[in-house]
Amino acid sequence: MKYFLFFLLNIWVLNVIGQKNDFTISNISLPPEIAYYDNQFSGLFVHKEKLYFMSESRLQDKAEAKLYSIAMVDLEHKMLDTSFILPYKKIPIKNLDVLRKKMDAIGDEYEGLEAIVIKGNNVYLTVETTTESDNCYLLKGILNDTAVLLNDKDIMLQPKPITPVGNHVYNAGFEAMALSNNLLFSFFEFNYFPTINKVNMIQLNSFNRVSLSDFVIKPLPFRLTDITSTGKNTFTAINFFFKGAGKDEVYRMPINEIENNALIKDSSGYHSYCRLVKIKYKKSSFTWEPLWDFPVEYMSHNWEGIAAYKNGYFIMNDKYTKVKPYSSVLIYLHPKK
Repeated sequence: MKYFLFFLLNIWVLNVIGQKNDFTISNISLPPEIAYYDNQFSGLFVHKEKLYFMSESRLQDKAEAKLYSIAMVDLEHKMLDTSFILPYKKIPIKNLDVLRKKMDAIGDEYEGLEAIVIKGNNVYLTVETTTESDNCYLLKGILNDTAVLLNDKDIMLQPKPITPVGNHVYNAGFEAMALSNNLLFSFFEFNYFPTINKVNMIQLNSFNRVSLSDFVIKPLPFRLTDITSTGKNTFTAINFFFKGAGKDEVYRMPINEIENNALIKDSSGYHSYCRLVKIKYKKSSFTWEPLWDFPVEYMSHNWEGIAAYKNGYFIMNDKYTKVKPYSSVLIYLHPKK
């Protein structure tokens, strides 16, 4: 009986925490070219009053390496007038195929782009590789009005952390990046190792000339799929659990973790779950706390992009939605007053 009461208390506490923040949701219909599911968007970033969308750019599937951009003034117009047709710009990413060959030469197999940060005219992109590959990568390029030009010399190894039994976490890469002044933080997707979980720190003014520094992050269950800066050393991230079985079971929780299991499992079994978490950086370490649970109808979308804007957030999926036909979905979370 005492264990049952403890379980109910935990559920109540989690519900109270989840109610600290709340949002209303605007669904933003996208032009067909951007809504096409096989863009597989994996990152969002706001820069100079534009929202940038980063495609996974799966070269191995003959996909085009590209970004899209939409002006913020047009997105705000769209939220007020749903009949408005959004203008947009496609921005090709040059030299990604050249860098892919460099990864192949090392023995790492390119899978796709996963995170984007823009500072000034510089663009930083993370590359996920196949599970068997030893390293992921961080790339640097220059953004102009017509293209991103990647420098084939600006390629930085991001070694994957190893599980206690000596292998790599299934289907995991450095899925999120965030800026703090002249520091770039690169977060691994899986941050629930039984030993220390670490975040890579890169000095932007010495990119590719010094080794990565490791900072500790408090263990975070499930996946961390993207992150956005919201203030000095403060960030908001997407924390997503996919209900899949097989190799995806690595993201499930130990049976004795009542609180975490209550979020992802009920009497019918596992279900997908997604929330926003607030992450803080202080003294070379990161802590986190729950911020907001997605409504049930949005839980199963594979959310992979977040960008803070005017006290709210743009959120984007890769392609997977609750039901078919799949499509790229953009929403904006308005903070309730």
